[in-house]
Amino acid sequence: MNSRLKKILTEFAQNKKRITVLTGAGISAESGIPTFRGPEGYWSIGSKEYHPQEMATYNMFMQKPDEVWKWYLYRMNICRKAKPNPGHIALVEMEKLFQDRFTIITQNVDSLHLMAGNSLARTYQIHGNIFFMRCVHDCTSKIYPLPRDLPGKEKGENITEEERQLLKCPDCGKNTRPHVLWFDEAYNEKHYHFHSSLAAAAETELLLIVGTSGATNLPNQVAWEAKNHNAIIIDINIEENPFTKLALSVERGFFIKQASGTALPSIMEVFRS
Repeated sequence: MNSRLKKILTEFAQNKKRITVLTGAGISAESGIPTFRGPEGYWSIGSKEYHPQEMATYNMFMQKPDEVWKWYLYRMNICRKAKPNPGHIALVEMEKLFQDRFTIITQNVDSLHLMAGNSLARTYQIHGNIFFMRCVHDCTSKIYPLPRDLPGKEKGENITEEERQLLKCPDCGKNTRPHVLWFDEAYNEKHYHFHSSLAAAAETELLLIVGTSGATNLPNQVAWEAKNHNAIIIDINIEENPFTKLALSVERGFFIKQASGTALPSIMEVFRS
C-alpha cells in the first residue's frame, strides 16, 4: 500500500465521516462460491439448457416454479457449505470500529457477511438473501427463513411433495418464491434497500468497492453518487473493471489489484494504527 493511500486512510479513521463498502461476487468467490453466471449456473430442463439469466426471472418462476426452486436450492446448498473468509472478517472489524458510520451494500445473496458477524441493520442486501422466501402473492410483507427441514439439493435433484409443502406461505398457504431480486424485476426500498443505499452513498466520505464490476444498476448509482461529491473511492479487485476507471477518475481514487482477503485486512490494519 502506497504512503499517500495510508495517509488518506489514517486521516479518514480519525474524522467522523461515513464509510460505505460495496461488495459483489468477488469476495464470495474467495469463499468458494461460484458466480453462477459462468458454467456452474447453467441448468438443464429436458433437452434444453438455460442460462442463469433465464432461470433467475419472475417469468421463468411463473412458468416452471419447481425448476426455479430446484436451482435455488442447489445454489443454497453451495452457499451453506461456504465460510466467511478474511475479507469478510475484516469488514466485521470495520463495523466494530466505525459503528453507525459504517454500511455494507452487498449484491451477494449468500449471507456470508451476516455469518461473519456484520449486523443486519448495517448490511443492505440489495439482491436479497437465498436463505429466505416470501409469498408470491404478497399476502404479507413478511420474509420467512427457509424451513430448517428443507434440504439443499444436488444439481438436478427433484423436489418432493413434502418439500413442496414446506415452500408454502405460512400465512395464506399459497406458493412462496426465493427472496431474491430477479433479472426482470426492479429495485425497491421494501425488499432491496434502494433509497437507503443511495442515501448512504450521498453521505459517504470513503467508498470501498470490493469484488464487483457494476453489472447492475444500483451499485453503479452508488459509485457515481460517491464520485459526484468527490469521495475517496478505492476499487479492490483481482482484475481491472469499469469501477477501476471510475475510481481513478477522482482526486482521491485508488485501484488495489488484490483479493479482498488480502486487501481488506491490510486496510483494517491502517485504520487501527
